[in-house]
Amino acid sequence: MRRLAAALALPAALALSALAGCSSLQLAYDNADTYLRWRLTGDLDLHGEAVDELDERIREFMVWHRRQALPNYARLADDAARRVSRGLSREDFVWGYDALTKEGTEILVATAERIAPMLDRLTPEQQAHLEARLVDDNRRFARDFLRGSEAERRERRARRAEEQLEDWVGTLSQAQVDRIRQFSGRAPLTDEMRSRDRKRLQAGLLEIIRARSAASRLPAYAARWREGREAAFVAANEAWRLEFYALLQDIDRSLTPAQRARAVSRMQGYAGDLRRLAARGAP
Repeated sequence: MRRLAAALALPAALALSALAGCSSLQLAYDNADTYLRWRLTGDLDLHGEAVDELDERIREFMVWHRRQALPNYARLADDAARRVSRGLSREDFVWGYDALTKEGTEILVATAERIAPMLDRLTPEQQAHLEARLVDDNRRFARDFLRGSEAERRERRARRAEEQLEDWVGTLSQAQVDRIRQFSGRAPLTDEMRSRDRKRLQAGLLEIIRARSAASRLPAYAARWREGREAAFVAANEAWRLEFYALLQDIDRSLTPAQRARAVSRMQGYAGDLRRLAARGAP
């Protein structure tokens, strides 16, 4: 389910990603339907009239996303800019986490509502094709997140965090880089548990599809996607989140005026871009 949802949730990912400028965001968003069509026809092995139906369902999704989701993202970006401008507190991080979780769940449910009727009509051969694609996806996840020693994986995590923060605030000081590496050394590695949780969700999706009950069950399954996680994963996730909040709060306290101004400007810019995209209406 997460793989299919990630495909239809691409507009949200584009809207929240670090794309440079309105033109890049607009170009990516305007071509999202082409990507979705390519991704889902490949995952589901669709042909003929089924592809036409998929096109219509993607169009419906994009209309909903422009009208409902993009204005929400713009408001979140505006609110985030105000919070960063005045300095961040622990309550701000909780607000951000809760808001992104809510938006992500709404995307999953909207995806499930639109794709479920097609999933109920997949042939056994198409079901097997989807299962094989999920296996391939899990191999890629293992390659990206599970390879190497613990030290190597922590080093990769630190580099990713540095790149993401520099994208928002500009060049980091050595003290800020050191604080990121302290976080990566202390926060638990959850990749093995994430891998198992992905497979749990995939198994649930495949069971629903084989039972031909996606239309009746998939939206509720999507809404409760975090239920059923192993207790160790829940605990590790919470420990990771607390370490991450502490990191962000320390980084926030150390921001130079120029770094803070850059972060605020980028968030305000995204808010404006998102409002313009929403105002354009459906393509």
